[in-house]
Amino acid sequence: MDADKLRELIEDDDLGLLTVKPKSSNSMTEDERLIESFYEIVEFYRHQGREPENDLANMQEAKLAMRLSSLRKDTEKAKALIDLDEFGLLVPVKKPESIDDILNDDDLNLLGNSEEDSIFTLRNVPQNIEAPDYVAQRQPCNDFSRFEPLFKQCHVDLQSGKRILRPFVNEQQIQAGQFFILRGVMVYVADVGEKEKKNKKVNARLRCIFENGTEGDLLLRSLARNLYKDGRRITEHEDRLMDDLNNITHEDDQTGYIYILRSLSTDPQIATLQDLYKIGFSSVPVAERIKNATDDPTYLMAPVHIVETFACFNLNPQKLELLLHRFFGKVCLEVDVFDKSGKRYAPREWFIAPLPVIEEAIELIISGEIVNYVYDEEAKLICRKAQGNEE
Repeated sequence: MDADKLRELIEDDDLGLLTVKPKSSNSMTEDERLIESFYEIVEFYRHQGREPENDLANMQEAKLAMRLSSLRKDTEKAKALIDLDEFGLLVPVKKPESIDDILNDDDLNLLGNSEEDSIFTLRNVPQNIEAPDYVAQRQPCNDFSRFEPLFKQCHVDLQSGKRILRPFVNEQQIQAGQFFILRGVMVYVADVGEKEKKNKKVNARLRCIFENGTEGDLLLRSLARNLYKDGRRITEHEDRLMDDLNNITHEDDQTGYIYILRSLSTDPQIATLQDLYKIGFSSVPVAERIKNATDDPTYLMAPVHIVETFACFNLNPQKLELLLHRFFGKVCLEVDVFDKSGKRYAPREWFIAPLPVIEEAIELIISGEIVNYVYDEEAKLICRKAQGNEE
């Protein structure tokens, strides 16, 4: 096409079809893009209960798997995201560099200990890695009949909602009498041995009973490492949470405060919500606890008003708080809050329920009657459980 013809076409472009529009700029910062990309991985784990895999049949999942692998290798990015890593996804997975590493890391005795495994024994070879003096072994549980009813009851509790599955996020959750799911198998921590502190880390030998009739004396940190990789925790039975909440008198030791707060935020997505309250626990006077509310995502980065406080005596206030959160779980506020550095948070202690209902729930917990009631979020009322649901 000659120049005159091209010029004629351009001049005759009344509709501006040939006009090149400048590309709109992306207002999202690099930190925001990093957080957003990681939250896609977190949401995948939350809904699927597993890490994304490099599955060629699912390109979106494969993309998330490659992104997670990249974040684990980038220590700076992993460090920046550590506060958002509620499922321990950025905990580096140790890759074995030798057969000794594989054997020494076999806390669950998946490789066995029979004579035919002796082909893995290295002889006349200098040892470069100092092996532990003891490796936990899986073996038949001779008194499994003692524990079998506990496993059966735990399944019943899960089906009835008395217990629920939660992500494993903290080694402190490993205590005697607790249940976990490890690689699809239910585990019961029957005993926790003497705790030892080494390299600023607490460790202890555990007696772990597996639902398949075996047991192992794993180290606490070894079990935690495996639970981070492929495990879930099972919450304590809701009735048992009541054990320490009875017989409260002012002669007992005060352990803290349960408080109810109302947000004074001017953010439209918060300010327009009716009956929005925060239920929390503080070991110090509540006024002291909330003095930096405008800088704390827990308080929605805004000032708050103290509605009511309840002094806690001779009880475990964290358990009381947990009961309240489970009771109002269906009306928990779902909102993303960003702190001043741009980090993203999802507070889980704000609930949309009438104040009299929240006060009634606290009184029911103190009286021990909460296990017989449920919250009807549509009617906004506390109702007695149907007879068929009572145990």
